[in-house]
Amino acid sequence: MQMTDKDPRITRVEILRKEMTKVAMEKGLSSKESVKLSQELDTLLNEIQSDKRPK
Repeated sequence: MQMTDKDPRITRVEILRKEMTKVAMEKGLSSKESVKLSQELDTLLNEIQSDKRPK
């Protein structure tokens, strides 16, 4: 991937963060929906991080 190409996972991270913040403000941090979004975001961030590690 070239430096100018944005990993689509980064776009997904940005969307999830915004969505999670909105849900958390409306329903609380411990709501099922907030927790689900948080877990999805964690999984995605872990995936991105593991791809950046030297092999």
